[in-house]
Amino acid sequence: KVVGHVALIQSVGSLELLEEIQRVAAARDVVQDILLEVNIGEEEAKSGFLPGDLFQAAQAAKELTHVRVRGLMAIPPVESEEHGSVPFFEKMYRFYVDINEKLYDNEFVYLSMGMSGDFADAIRCGANMVRVGTAIFGARNYGQTN
Repeated sequence: KVVGHVALIQSVGSLELLEEIQRVAAARDVVQDILLEVNIGEEEAKSGFLPGDLFQAAQAAKELTHVRVRGLMAIPPVESEEHGSVPFFEKMYRFYVDINEKLYDNEFVYLSMGMSGDFADAIRCGANMVRVGTAIFGARNYGQTN
């Protein structure tokens, strides 16, 4: 539903979703900007391309005529110790630089990683887009129904 109506889809983490965005964008005669989602911690409960599949996924996405990859995004595993996400952020930065240089002629714009609890570390590791909703709006109340 959002294809062609939003500036950027951040969480494209499967070939099936890439193909569906391509199909809908072609039908609407638009080019949809996206970020490839990386399951950087290889967690079973999270979506996203596994690190070992990322380069191939980026190659496949590059061939699509109605999808434009603008960068990468990831949410690392929840870490209990301070700065525990840094190794994941550093790995993401290396993927970003490598894929950007080898496949995308340095046209990537966004490296989206980091949230309210770790955004400073993410920025130090190269992020230029962070998600800080909890810091602004407070914690979500998942038990509340309205």
